[in-house]
Amino acid sequence: MKKSLLDYTLRIRLPIVLFVAIAASVATYFISRAERDGVGYAPVQPIAFSHKLHAGTMRIDCKYCHTGVTSSPNAMVPPASTCMNCHSVARKNKPEIIKLTKFYQDSAAIPWKRVHKVPDYAYFNHSAHVNKGIDCANCHGKVENMDVVQQVSEFTMAACLNCHRNATTQLANVPNIKNGPTNCSACHR
Repeated sequence: MKKSLLDYTLRIRLPIVLFVAIAASVATYFISRAERDGVGYAPVQPIAFSHKLHAGTMRIDCKYCHTGVTSSPNAMVPPASTCMNCHSVARKNKPEIIKLTKFYQDSAAIPWKRVHKVPDYAYFNHSAHVNKGIDCANCHGKVENMDVVQQVSEFTMAACLNCHRNATTQLANVPNIKNGPTNCSACHR
């Protein structure tokens, strides 16, 4: 009887358990992947916005629009009201500003398409990085040169670990920088 139960387990149960485990792993990988398009991903946005003009030519600091970057895990996409601080006066007759004004008047959120995103199963805190003196460009590239923002870095565990393990050499220009944590619970909470 023991042999038939063992035989049954090896022939029937083990393949089913292995199949379910492999299928779950594959599904998790593809479903929870941060950006399917990865490096080069540059979606068409509901309002054409040029970081090249605003952050580059006009030298508006990232923190003016992305207000949460120094105090929150999220950098935050600015509401229309932030844009209207200038555009209630400046370039009001331009087609994209007219669209912006409509969102503002309707108290509607602009449906921006997210460009940068870490996977849902990983925790990332913008303020912890920015407050250490790490420049936005280290992950987001030189957005001040981009008319259309695109993803220039991989947001993968390997990329994050590479930086955390080599911060003292990769970010040598940042005063008092130390390598970041590499224990699992630092990012997987």
